[in-house]
Amino acid sequence: MKNDNVDRTVCVYPLTSNIRKKETVAMLLAGGQGSRLGALTIKMAKPAVPFGGKYRIIDFALSNCTNSDIDTLGVLTQYQPLELNSYIANGQPWDLDRITGGVYVLPPYMSAKAGEWYKGTANAIYQNISFIEQFEPEYVIILSGDHIYKMDYSLMIDFHKSTNADATIAVQEVPWEEASRFGLMITDDGNKIIDFEEKPPEPRSNKASMGVYVFSWEVLKQFLVDDEADAKSSNDFGKNIIPAMLNAGNNIYAYTFEGYWKDVGTIESLWEANMDLLNEDSPLNLYDADWHIYSRNPVMPPHYAAAGADVSESMVTEGCIVEGKVENSILFAGVIVSKDSKVDNSVIMPNTIIGNNSEVNYSIIGENVIIGCDVVFEGGSPSEISVIGPGAVIPDGSIIPKGARLSAEDAENI
Repeated sequence: MKNDNVDRTVCVYPLTSNIRKKETVAMLLAGGQGSRLGALTIKMAKPAVPFGGKYRIIDFALSNCTNSDIDTLGVLTQYQPLELNSYIANGQPWDLDRITGGVYVLPPYMSAKAGEWYKGTANAIYQNISFIEQFEPEYVIILSGDHIYKMDYSLMIDFHKSTNADATIAVQEVPWEEASRFGLMITDDGNKIIDFEEKPPEPRSNKASMGVYVFSWEVLKQFLVDDEADAKSSNDFGKNIIPAMLNAGNNIYAYTFEGYWKDVGTIESLWEANMDLLNEDSPLNLYDADWHIYSRNPVMPPHYAAAGADVSESMVTEGCIVEGKVENSILFAGVIVSKDSKVDNSVIMPNTIIGNNSEVNYSIIGENVIIGCDVVFEGGSPSEISVIGPGAVIPDGSIIPKGARLSAEDAENI
């Protein structure tokens, strides 16, 4: 029976919907060689270097994306990518294993016309315009894979929107006496950038670029195309894209970040960032329940301290066995410190074994290193950190001078 009181309105849905569309796509630059890290990066990209007991450097940018509700991320790899690719895999530890979006590893590739290595940071993004375009984003955030920090990118994107900016650059105010080491943004009273200086001898600003950029995509795309057509360009964001946008009169703003941030591109800065974690009032809180740093870790048993072991002011990760003394140091998973040995002011990366009666201090020891018995690291200071590269074997009785930098191949000649 017909019921005239029934609402017979028909809702018509489109046959297709663009379920891949994303407001923001993140692009993480992770292809750097990291030559200043020496023996630690001979066989791995800098973002894959272990940090903080159970993380790798890249975990911070990946976790920041997850915590900022950015679920579509391209990771641009180039130098020694195998370990980094294996580590990222499907992105599951960072909740980036998505049906739409998720994490994509983007190495250089051959096209029908040509193929080439990434020539610079801007060229790396240019080569992946088609990847970005499939998501039709309004904004693209460019990140570096070699910084240690916790940052809510969504707040920076909101700032970008509120200022109607074409580009927004994250900056941190550094001590004036250190400003000449950085690329510096000169701003007006409203934080609009009016000039940019690269490591000037006499700084006019102490607002240092963090290498984190938010761009309105359509604007950036045109500048990338124009930059690629310029044979004289270095194809770099800091050297070319940002100055070109300033010269063209685009709206570029500085977004001030006040949290902990450290570029760990040198041995000294990597050591310092690890040691920062051991301060009672650490500026980098890894125990923040509201901002987890996620990582991919093997399942290992609890760490074990034998009778007579002495551990103080240190981080000791799962799977470690400590029979000696550990002071003001970080031990990654699976490290063994044998009887009568001492480790102080050092970073010992995963699965390294330190033999009986050895002394390791002011050092960074890479993964899977074997340090024999009666080995002595002569000492040092925060400016003279010794480094032993992954896989090295240090023979019994060796004396390692302060500030030594030894790869696995170098160790064979001790």
